[in-house]
Amino acid sequence: MSSLTRVFIARISGLTVLDPLGDQVGRVRDVVVVFASTGALRAIGMVIEVPGKRRVFVPMTRVTSIDAGAVITTGLVNMRRFEQRTNETLVLAELLDREVNVRDEDEVFTGLVEDLEIEQNARRDWMATKVFVRRSIPVSAASKAMCRLTRRRSGTTVLVPVSDVTGLRRQPEAQSAERLLETYEDLRVADLAEVIHDLTPKRRGEVAAALDDDKLADIMQELPEDDQVEIMTGLDVERAADVLEAMEPDDAADLLADLPPAQAEQLLQRMAPDEAEPLRRLMEYDENTAGGLMTTDPVVLGPEATIAEALALVRREEVAPALASSIFVCRPPLETPTGRFIGVVHTQRLLREPPASAVGMIIDKTVEPVADDAPLGHVTRTLATYNLVSLPVVDDAGRLLGAVTVDDVLDHILPEDWREARHEGRRYTQASGSDAASAS
Repeated sequence: MSSLTRVFIARISGLTVLDPLGDQVGRVRDVVVVFASTGALRAIGMVIEVPGKRRVFVPMTRVTSIDAGAVITTGLVNMRRFEQRTNETLVLAELLDREVNVRDEDEVFTGLVEDLEIEQNARRDWMATKVFVRRSIPVSAASKAMCRLTRRRSGTTVLVPVSDVTGLRRQPEAQSAERLLETYEDLRVADLAEVIHDLTPKRRGEVAAALDDDKLADIMQELPEDDQVEIMTGLDVERAADVLEAMEPDDAADLLADLPPAQAEQLLQRMAPDEAEPLRRLMEYDENTAGGLMTTDPVVLGPEATIAEALALVRREEVAPALASSIFVCRPPLETPTGRFIGVVHTQRLLREPPASAVGMIIDKTVEPVADDAPLGHVTRTLATYNLVSLPVVDDAGRLLGAVTVDDVLDHILPEDWREARHEGRRYTQASGSDAASAS
């Protein structure tokens, strides 16, 4: 297939990046542009996601070919993590949905950027030539909701030369993030969180505003503490309380502990009482104890419940894999703090039993619960010694208070900045072992 000399940036997002031998280097995630003093807009490189979900910079001078199926590079890739410079703009992350003024024949109108076309000139520079713009029109709340449901946007579109568009360079007071999120809809939550972490604080707030409560809650749990606090502080109180309710109780309690006490109390007051009470209990514990690590929402059943009921519970999408590995069997009440803790039923064992059998018949009583004041070291050794992914936490009366999962423990034993540094050790090189090319 012949190489293209004119491409739309949103359409090459996600394309496979290959080296000259046809081996996959990564995937295109964004294009970096710079504004010249004349107003011209030049693409200087691509942000590539390489193995390990790390984003690196590939200069356009290293791109030898672009077609409908792949981007071909010289094969020399600098694996230093991409860091945006002050004069650089990310097209997908920052320009899409930016409000601009468009001169179309004798008319001037306001619109939103949908895409940007770049074209390779005789000097082999990639210059922005046209902007795909959607005309802004007043839309009711109901129409907006229908557009989100059908993935169809309202308003007519037009493709105009860059020279007929003003406002591309201007930072708007507010900017939608719907198109940005559409380009990253194939990412897992942890990887989308990394994309959001790399945005400017203003853009992070706009992305948070565009996400629904459940998705934002999932992403918040994957962000560094500073980003969590920044986003939470930028939300109105009602929405912040809704997001906290959608988060896992232990993560929500950790976030509240990082906020000023007055702000944390205000949010707790706005939450539903049955959602706020577990968080208040969790915040009373030292963070390096079983009580401080646990979630108050494990899968709990009474001994008379059937295997079929247990499997239906762990099959729910909202149950985290670590929590779905075990059923905690207790006497009523079955919400934490429960009645007396009886034992654990492993999900793998459920699969080997008749659906009508009672879970009380297959309880593993060899799993010893830990006390709520047990230190982190004891919890870690217990999980490791018995090859467990979750561990019941009880009080002095033997009531189940919650469960500690292996991912909660890892969060506490890894360095505090592990989310920022998690990809620093990964490296992709050519077989020749040549030094990678310099970044922009």
